[in-house]
Parts: sequence; C-alpha cells; structure tokens
Amino acid sequence: MSDFVKYYSRTDVKKAILNSSKNREVSFKFGDKGFGKRPDILQFENDISQLAKLGATSFHISEELWSNPLLLKTGMSRKELDELRSGWDLVFDLDGVDFEISKIAGEIIIEALNYYEIYNPAIKFSGNKGLHITLPYNSFPQKVNDIEIRLMFPELSRYIANFIKNMVKDHLSQRILEKYTVHEIETKFNIKKEEFQKSNIFNPFALVDIDSVLISSRHMFRAPYSINEKSGLVSIPISVNEIKNFNKKDAIPENIEVKKHFLNQEEFKENESKQLFIQTLDWQSKQKKQQEEKSTFIVNKKDTVKISDKHFPNCIKKILEGIKTDGRKRALFILITFLRKSNYSYEDIEPLLVEWNKKNYSPLPENYIKSQISWYKRQKQDIMPPNCDNEAYYSSLGIKCNYCEKFKNPLNYASRMSKQALFNKQKPKKT
Repeated sequence: MSDFVKYYSRTDVKKAILNSSKNREVSFKFGDKGFGKRPDILQFENDISQLAKLGATSFHISEELWSNPLLLKTGMSRKELDELRSGWDLVFDLDGVDFEISKIAGEIIIEALNYYEIYNPAIKFSGNKGLHITLPYNSFPQKVNDIEIRLMFPELSRYIANFIKNMVKDHLSQRILEKYTVHEIETKFNIKKEEFQKSNIFNPFALVDIDSVLISSRHMFRAPYSINEKSGLVSIPISVNEIKNFNKKDAIPENIEVKKHFLNQEEFKENESKQLFIQTLDWQSKQKKQQEEKSTFIVNKKDTVKISDKHFPNCIKKILEGIKTDGRKRALFILITFLRKSNYSYEDIEPLLVEWNKKNYSPLPENYIKSQISWYKRQKQDIMPPNCDNEAYYSSLGIKCNYCEKFKNPLNYASRMSKQALFNKQKPKKT
C-alpha cells in the first residue's frame, strides 16, 4: 500500500475532506499525470480512498458553492454560472518565498480583518510555503448596494484582496524589515535586491503574493487534510493563535491529528464581514474614478493592426518558449492580456496558447486555459498586461528583459516597434 493510499484510507481524514467538499466542485490530482476530469464531486467517504488507490495524490475544492456542481461545463456564460452559484467563500491565498514570510503576512492580514471586527477567520497551512485565510459565505451580507453578493464573484473577491493589500502594504514592509535585513533577504531567499527594492522603496509583495488576478470562476484551492505533492506535507487547519509558532513537523502525514475542522459554519456570525465589503466597494469606486481621470491608453483605440511577434519584447518571447518552473498561470495571464491588447482575436489566441502550453514543464489542463479565455471574453474592456515593474510577474518568472528601464509596459515596446516598422515600410525610398 502506497503512503498516499494509507493516509487517505484513514476514517478521520476521509470524513474531514468529505465535509469540506459539500456543495463544491472537486478536482483530484494524479501526481505528475495532472488533474482528472471536471466537473466532479465527492459523495461518500470511501470515494476518497478508492481514488487514492487509482493514483489520486491530492484533492482540491472550489471557492464557489454550487446548487449542483455536476451541471458545470466549460464555456458557460456569466448568466448560467450565476444561476448555478449558491454562494462563494473569500480565500486569501498567501504564497511566500518562504513560510516565515507567509506567516508574517498572515498575522498582519488577520490584524486587518480584526479592524473590521472579523475575529475568527478560517486558516490553514497550504502544505508548502503558504497560508489560506478564508471567510465563509455565511459571514457575508446578502446584498451590498442592492446587488446580491453571490452574483459578485470573482470581481468582489479580487477587489477585497487588492483592498487588503493596499491596507497592509506599509505595515507588512515594516514587519519584514524588522525580521530581516536587505542583505539577509538576498542571501536567505536567493533574491536579487532590485527584485524587491527600487529607489529605496521596499515592495513586500515581491516576497509574498496575495493571489487576486488569478481568481476566476471555478477557481480551486487545496482541500483541508489533502497532501501537497511538492513538500509531502498536509494542508492542515490551524487557529489564529497557532500561526506564529506553527511547526511544519505537525503537517507530516503520520503526525496528523484531525482535531480542527476548516470553515466550520458555527464559528462565524451572520453579516460578520459586512463592514469589510462596504469599505472595499467604496475604495474600489474611488480607485476606478481616479483611473478614469488619469486614463491614457497605451495603444490607440482605433489602432486595429495586429502586432507581429517579430516586435514582441524579449519577456514575451521567453514566455512563449515555455515555462520551465512555477508560474504557468501568471504567464498565461500575461499572454492573454498582452495578445488581446496587441489586437489578436480570441480565435488567434486559443490555438497559440494550446501550443505554448505543450512547451511548459508541466502543461496546464486545457480546460483551465479555455475557462480563462472564456472569462476574458465576458469582460467589457480588455485588461492591460502587468507593468514591467510588477515584481510578481516578470522578475519572479525570470523573464525580465532589458527594455524595462525604457518602457512602462511590454505593450509600449511592441506598439513602438510595430509603428516604427510600418513607418519605415511606408517611407519613400531615396532614388
């Protein structure tokens, strides 16, 4: 019997995973072979041990709650998804360069939640270097600004993540720099100074990211008491008071004690998150207004010429060669946004991404790529690719190129080179 089968055959583990999957879409990972078919669910405890015998190594659950997860399918319209969605949980996915950094971020985010009188969020160790801090749907108000909360996923989830990031940035910077000097950060985490500090301004989110951009419909996270294949450790629930002194030894499969349930509805008050939601929407409204006042489009709206790949900056060319380590989803976001703003149609983009995906060290599920394209199709405006100085993207993916000092965004470079080539082509030749 493999270690995975032995662990997932435990009655307490099966019960805990099954409880967490109620009304959720579930996906199973089969080691290096990737994920199984979607949609899927768990109905019985023995489903878990049987799947482990078939090679399942981890279990993942949706942030969204569904009236019937099995009715989900790729390419559903926003209206169809809204009709099927009964609710959603808010998940802060903290992904640090090291677990110690994630713990610092986790403590500060909990302090921010306390400010809004949210005192008992559901927390679990991701199984590797991160934390999941979660607020359940039953703690949300039913409506904000006369709009049903259940209809506001994933936009509101992203807004809240960005609102909290903005709120904690300075405090997080201070706490990290109290624990580590700049030199210690460079040496301990093998990160170049210019990747997390520019013009003496420290960027804490170069060391710990709070996933917001990648949140989309049918987004999943690791189920509690599921094993993380990379580390071999278990994603276990922990209490607020346990974060600081949490020891990874407690997450070794043979040391696991199922003592705490994740997202226990009885631990949350109805409307507990109301103030946070109201403040977030107010902040988002102000941000949008400021952006509209300052808004200048990098590529002229009337410019419909598709930019040739000959004019792509090196960072985009490197992505198109395939991702060799972690970061495929971030790379996918860059590619979709860059290609759309370069006047590529979705009919152009999908086959290009399918071919790109084959070059990755481990291809993403094709359904994931299709679901991301489907989400972008539903947006009223094309989203800009991240700016060159966004440390969570180009630097962390190892693709930052020498154009970044001159151009704010990869699209600036591509647009400039494309227009220059067109100008040179149209310029009369000397006789």
